[in-house]
Amino acid sequence: MVKGLRFFHRLYSDKEVDLRIIERVFNGDSDLQAMAELVRKFPAENIHVVDLPYRFSSWSFDYPENIRIWSDERGQLLAWAILQVPFWTIDYAIYPEFQHTLHAQILKWADEQARKIVNTPSGHPAWFVTALASQVDRIHDLEQAGFASQANVGEDSWSQVLMEHSMQIPNQMKLPEGFLVRPLNGMREVEAYANLHRAVFESKNMTTEWRQHTLQRPEYIPDLDLVAVAPNGQLAAFCICWLAKDSIGNVSGQIEPLGVHADFRKLGLGKAILAEGLQQLTAKGAQKIYVQTDNFRNAAFHLYESAGFHVTHDILMYRKDYE
Repeated sequence: MVKGLRFFHRLYSDKEVDLRIIERVFNGDSDLQAMAELVRKFPAENIHVVDLPYRFSSWSFDYPENIRIWSDERGQLLAWAILQVPFWTIDYAIYPEFQHTLHAQILKWADEQARKIVNTPSGHPAWFVTALASQVDRIHDLEQAGFASQANVGEDSWSQVLMEHSMQIPNQMKLPEGFLVRPLNGMREVEAYANLHRAVFESKNMTTEWRQHTLQRPEYIPDLDLVAVAPNGQLAAFCICWLAKDSIGNVSGQIEPLGVHADFRKLGLGKAILAEGLQQLTAKGAQKIYVQTDNFRNAAFHLYESAGFHVTHDILMYRKDYE
């Protein structure tokens, strides 16, 4: 389905032009590349930039009807949106000059789609949208569309922080006897990783297929996909690191995700695998390194803080219910 909206806008020239915006379905890999390019072009406007390959590998893409594209008549991508099923979030990116024109449309489409799929395998009773606390216009639109901040809702309050590393990289940490940190053993170890991930986060969202897709992404670097291994060969912890270069050549890294199995906590594995990840990222040219974490995960926050991360942005979670 293709929809069109015609309006006057200044974009590629100083002249006001009659521009038709086209809303259409997702067309696969060619769109995916353009979606990533839009985010990288405007990193300050988007929360998920470096870790986008991880999110673009999820099984949300098994449901292309939950993805929408907005472009101009020449095919220039102006905005995209996806209902990210495993994250329960509505991810989207907009060309900044079209924020006021398209944001309400995106939220309207997402609202209609969320209602349509609420009782299907890709549906949820509630969906969330993230916003930097500084994104006043975005927050206003979300509230107008019926989304409510979860920052102060009692014991279920939820917000996040984006943390940046000081770039004083810690030395290699000593591991318990018999443990080692090494890269994931490719596809042969994907299923074991998926099982570990589900156990760590107590969630069934991670699938073998999702993890396989991450290894097939062009941005994937095997040396940045780390696991800690117990003396008996069991995977005990993981830390996936991502590296990206923006449109002007700046190189950034991000930790997403990191976790330690409950049976192996308080052994220093989190610190050790994080330190190795930081060393690998800097060795590969990262000038800045980020991590995003929930406000209620105190152990994770303290781990990152102790490793040299500090909070740079507060991230608000906005929720809308559909049941």
